[in-house]
Amino acid sequence: MQKHLFLLSFLLISIVGFSQNNKLKGQIIHSENKNGLSAAHILNLNSVTGTITNDKGFFELVAKANDTVLVSYLGFESIKLKVTNDLLKGNELEIALIEKPEEVKEVIIRSTKLIGVLEVDVKQVPTDKFTRIHINGLPQTYEVGRPQKISSPIAKLFNPVDLVYNLFGKKPKQLKKLQKLKKEDDLRKMLQGKFDREVMMEYLEMDRQELTKLLTDCNYSEYFIKKASDLQLIEAVLDCYEEYKAVKKGKIERNRVPDKKLNSNGN
Repeated sequence: MQKHLFLLSFLLISIVGFSQNNKLKGQIIHSENKNGLSAAHILNLNSVTGTITNDKGFFELVAKANDTVLVSYLGFESIKLKVTNDLLKGNELEIALIEKPEEVKEVIIRSTKLIGVLEVDVKQVPTDKFTRIHINGLPQTYEVGRPQKISSPIAKLFNPVDLVYNLFGKKPKQLKKLQKLKKEDDLRKMLQGKFDREVMMEYLEMDRQELTKLLTDCNYSEYFIKKASDLQLIEAVLDCYEEYKAVKKGKIERNRVPDKKLNSNGN
């Protein structure tokens, strides 16, 4: 009897330890003043789960090795982080975000005193700042890149809605992920406050121009495309897909999807 109890206790401890190691923990900070960023968004793109940092910038997110996590904050450069086993050992991460540069309306060119020798001139050009992720208590520092524009074959197609229909048909997991974003209350709240389109571009494998063309083809107005939250755009794409799917199956004649209305709060 005691042997069985010991084995049961060991299994419970192992399960608890495993679940703890599957949490990504850390703090999102301002790269310049090192202050914690409250209400920053952290989304696991693989499991479609997300969280928001607390008033001091701390967060916890369930993740596993090889998951991709998107970190974003209004007015700051977003980053994507590939989760590795050493990031799940209980150590807290410190993720520094860089403010987006303000739009430059006037460009002033100053001499950098280049002499025409590549090996020398390259050292005169200011280097770009990379966002760095540091594990507290450990010497390693992770270099991570900012999300890049995704180039797809959509530019070669006359109707981008066809691509979405084919994309969801061949990759039903992508469709399920968008549907989960729409259904989960926590994710809905997060996406209601997002306007950067990064999540949609990741799941649809489109850049901003392609996404705009898709929504335009679905008969959404320019005002809606610019002012709607990410949640509203996800709902718009899903509605457009469902209608187009019915058209493809010959159930209905294609009617242009009616534009959604936005109130004064953008909802």
